[in-house]
Amino acid sequence: MTRTTELDAQYIAHTYARFDVTFVRGEGALLFDDAGRRYIDMGSGIAVSVLGYGNAAWEKAVCEQAHALSHVSNLYYTRPQTELAELLCSRSGMKRAFFGNSGAEANECAIKAARKYSADRHGENVRPVIVSLENSFHGRTLATLAATGQDTFHHDFGPFPEGFAYVPANDIEALRAVLAARPVCAVMLETVQGEGGIEPLKREYLQAVRDLTAQNDALMIVDEVQTGNGRTGTLFSYQRYDWLPDIVTTAKGLAGGLPMGVCLLGEKVENTLTPGSHGSTFGGNPVCAAAALAVQSQLTDELLADVKRKGKYIAAELSELANVKSVSGRGLMLGVESDKDAKELVKALLRRGVVCLTAKNKLRLLPPLTIQWDALEEAVDIIKEELAK
Repeated sequence: MTRTTELDAQYIAHTYARFDVTFVRGEGALLFDDAGRRYIDMGSGIAVSVLGYGNAAWEKAVCEQAHALSHVSNLYYTRPQTELAELLCSRSGMKRAFFGNSGAEANECAIKAARKYSADRHGENVRPVIVSLENSFHGRTLATLAATGQDTFHHDFGPFPEGFAYVPANDIEALRAVLAARPVCAVMLETVQGEGGIEPLKREYLQAVRDLTAQNDALMIVDEVQTGNGRTGTLFSYQRYDWLPDIVTTAKGLAGGLPMGVCLLGEKVENTLTPGSHGSTFGGNPVCAAAALAVQSQLTDELLADVKRKGKYIAAELSELANVKSVSGRGLMLGVESDKDAKELVKALLRRGVVCLTAKNKLRLLPPLTIQWDALEEAVDIIKEELAK
């Protein structure tokens, strides 16, 4: 046991079942532990380090902003935050941005905005229900846990906030029924269910959600916490379709490793949040905003096309194995279902120098979007060998 692991065991809350490795530095898509061993990162810190490690433009932006001004609170204007809001709105089709520190906070903001929109139009508590999908995941605060459609998360922390309903994914008639029966103000979903097993929703279902919410004066909230920032091969995953949501949330890769989330408000709700209705002490602070601007500047059409190519390569290579049942997902957000125990497979891969994740019963692959082809091919070869054992 090292001093790091001893201190962790003594002083840090035991909320994580950590792997027995201490990372000390990164370079591109590579990580190095305290013994100098090299690993290929196929997890990106759970979809966060989209530019990998040691990205020169990102480091320059963060260091220069930290030297100039790190924080003054949202009682005052700061240039990086306003420039980031403009850029995100122009690239997403949304109208305004509220910055927080995480995906859960972004989703909390979306829930509040939806209920306030409904209260402004119909009266307080007249239409408070948020509909989400079974197998969804929206965060670990009490409200976002309540919005999460997985019973495994609904234990030990009750009572949970009321006003949430769940329907099966891809079931249009179930959605139609709940909209008719309940006082619904919004439908919240992920276009690719992440923690639920990297399961993409059907195109026709997403179109039906857009149509039915519009017909019922309910909002469509798209949770892009994991799918956003280029992860699926478009800047936001909904941009592969011919409609706009009313609210978009994202975080994880937004600032490339610094804590930042954003709730993007569309035309219907752009003026719903007013002074005092919501807030965040750290949200949108200049250093995180500068980091996010550096990320956005590198999420070009060329890079996004490369993300699609890399995703297709991984899927094609792994799908050919006899014991692989399916490869799901889009871009560099993939889930591999095989006859192997996913957790044991991740441990075996870590021993061989490849860092991966799980989602339900699947191996989850979320490499940096900028991963070099030679590193990607090496990692895929090792994964194939472990799957074939």
